[in-house]
Amino acid sequence: MTNTEEHTTVVIVGGGVAGLALGNFLLRSGIGCVILEKHSREHVEHRQRAGSLDAQGVRVLREWGLDEVVEGSTSHESSDAGMPLLIDGETRWWKMDLDDDEADGAFCPQQVLVRNLIRVFLRDGGDLRFEAEDVALEGIGTESPRVRYRDASGAAKVLGCDVVAGADGYHGVSRTAVPADVLTCHTHEFGYAWLTVLTEVPADPPAVLAVHSRGFAARITRGPRASRVYLQCPLTDTAGDWPDERVWTELGTRFGEPVAVRGPITSKQVVPLRGVVFSPMRYGRLYLLGDAAHLISPMSAEGMSLALHDAEVLARAVVQQIEKDDPSLLDRYSETCLSHTWARQAAAVRMTETMHDSGDASYEGEFRKRIARENLESMVEPVR
Repeated sequence: MTNTEEHTTVVIVGGGVAGLALGNFLLRSGIGCVILEKHSREHVEHRQRAGSLDAQGVRVLREWGLDEVVEGSTSHESSDAGMPLLIDGETRWWKMDLDDDEADGAFCPQQVLVRNLIRVFLRDGGDLRFEAEDVALEGIGTESPRVRYRDASGAAKVLGCDVVAGADGYHGVSRTAVPADVLTCHTHEFGYAWLTVLTEVPADPPAVLAVHSRGFAARITRGPRASRVYLQCPLTDTAGDWPDERVWTELGTRFGEPVAVRGPITSKQVVPLRGVVFSPMRYGRLYLLGDAAHLISPMSAEGMSLALHDAEVLARAVVQQIEKDDPSLLDRYSETCLSHTWARQAAAVRMTETMHDSGDASYEGEFRKRIARENLESMVEPVR
């Protein structure tokens, strides 16, 4: 039996960075919204994801008065000279642009940001409903969309609204509500993967990248007691091909010296590197944001920042519609976000190819390696 239909201004499907940020932005603007998240609070607050915010992402949160949700070391705190880059075992340093404010970025684990966004949203009176199952979007092409779901008790619920924000990730239901003949998917496959390894060992310094003839490697902080290791590998590799001892040995090889402190490895996964963009990001009253609309190479570390950009653009558009009865920003939402997304995708492709092609020539050949190495040398300080 279906309960009496409720109504709110915005229904947000998905309680990740994009959905929670949008909810907080709207709540601070006095606009009613409900966030539906299919998982439990405990699950959402502890799932491990990427952990960097660029300067723009940090600024967005600060401009909305959400400074308190950003935790972690800033980008320039990796060392006094910046984030080290190991090239064939030799320590090099990125060129620092005095006019560039990227040092304002932060190595903020995604689960920490999510946990803080949840805490602030609920503290300030937000409506966040966990364990919302069987979410279905109806009437998104009309002026009266509705979202059906089952709550944690199994009761059927209906939410009427003016806007639906689809922030439920790449595998969520929101994007599937858009007719197939409306949506176009643009994809780029890089031809290699990362073995991603979560370890119970802190990273010191917080971030180190390495280019080596055996492939790219990195170690990034995931909080005071954990770090994630990334190793470039063929698409055909599986996690089973990488026992713990091989992970630590290979990381030491690519870093140029054995790893001094080892510890428990809690998870391993092989992730193909690719970029994906869906267009348009709007259909009727449905607006896609975050991973529901695009995936970016993890080399760029911009997934969270892209999600925050989408959330801010949509929040300001909704505010303008409600306060001024002006739909112009909503009408331009897809165009605005896609322009930004493609610019960041272009930068991500350049960085990904430079960092990977300049190491292991077996993927793209020696010619591309030489070109990538020249590009990389233009980005780092000369050898002293």
